[in-house]
Amino acid sequence: MWTEVEIILRLLLAAVLGGVIGYERRKAGKPAGVRDLALISLGSALFTAVSIEGFTGGDPSRIAAGIVTGIGFIGAGAILHRDSGGVKGLTTATSIWIAAGIGLSVGAGLYYLGLAATVIALFVLLIKREN
Repeated sequence: MWTEVEIILRLLLAAVLGGVIGYERRKAGKPAGVRDLALISLGSALFTAVSIEGFTGGDPSRIAAGIVTGIGFIGAGAILHRDSGGVKGLTTATSIWIAAGIGLSVGAGLYYLGLAATVIALFVLLIKREN
């Protein structure tokens, strides 16, 4: 069994990793920044840890599926359709999505997976944008 201290450390790590992605988004002048992505990652980690530890005998994958669905709605709100037929906000929406995935992985105790996903996401976000 996990101790609550370990769960708190997981929550802190998830918030930091989500915040790292949020920092890059803020530096790029995008609407979802440090606080938003840190809180999304933190919330995902919390729901994951509670579903695994708090609801023994249940199916933790159901909570994970709910997180993915809920984050999809948040991400959809970040996407704007322009009158010119273009779309704006896709990268912000996908940043929200990956922050939730990082929180899920850290909440489940998959620290290296969450860290690797953060590094990969940063690499992708730092690739020069095509205009």
